[in-house]
Amino acid sequence: MGTVHRLDVGVPAPDITRAAEAFLAEVDNPNTTRAYRTVLDALARRFGPRRPLTVLEGEEAADRVSEWFTGSWGTAAPSTFNARLNGLSAAMTWWRDQGWLTGDPLRRIRHRPRTPDRTRALDRAEVERLLTADRVNLRERTLWRLLYESAARASEVLALDVEELDLRNRRARVRRKGGTADVITWRTATARLLPRLLSGRTTGPVFATDRRARLELAAVDVDPHTGRARLSYRRAAELFSEHAGGATLHQLRHSALTHAAEDGANTSTLLAYSGHTSVASLARYARVSPESLARWQAARDPAARRR
Repeated sequence: MGTVHRLDVGVPAPDITRAAEAFLAEVDNPNTTRAYRTVLDALARRFGPRRPLTVLEGEEAADRVSEWFTGSWGTAAPSTFNARLNGLSAAMTWWRDQGWLTGDPLRRIRHRPRTPDRTRALDRAEVERLLTADRVNLRERTLWRLLYESAARASEVLALDVEELDLRNRRARVRRKGGTADVITWRTATARLLPRLLSGRTTGPVFATDRRARLELAAVDVDPHTGRARLSYRRAAELFSEHAGGATLHQLRHSALTHAAEDGANTSTLLAYSGHTSVASLARYARVSPESLARWQAARDPAARRR
């Protein structure tokens, strides 16, 4: 943005089109100019391109601006809604600096929070931060680590009983979606956490509640020695979402499969890892990130190898 030149008080406000052009002439970035022009052109069409900026002053004008703006972009994605609002706000701030406006026609409108994308894979740094956070207790730390290292569904892991674990060989028997018997495996980090979590237990649910069950449950869902119930999916999901800023347990599975694909796992390995029987079902999980694709391209670039 260029230097602001404040005009003398008393100079008549220009019309909306001329005010918009004056503002846009001060914007240095061509991409920003195009984005701002979109919303300013819409403003001019709604309130009249040749009407003075003073048409935007007052309480009734603020109501009309709010009604127009939400009617135009209220159903858009939060990022689009906020971008259009930012363009208007930048222009109106500049117009006030020129003495052309005195109030804020946007005072009825608020930025919208971005909705978390609960379908995407988390990047490796996000996953590592969650799995090593100091404030996470042992049960959640073990559950999340096992989910990520095994790429299993949360429902499959939460259904595990201690006797189904093969701790020596780092594997366990699970029932996949649809009831198919299968085996999941894990790595060193999970192998170190599981014995600490079990603390000598040889039967009952691997992941149990903190207190004894208050309601009568099926015997299979209660630890016979402590009386604690199997941890529910709902509670496990709530705890993860609280720590992960709205992310879901399913995103750990998604992330594990994506990262395995980025590391070069072939289709057969990914099918065994995920428990899928269809390549089509697997495809949406094993999508390589743009950053990983860029690294792959750089690594196979002949010019880079010569350097």
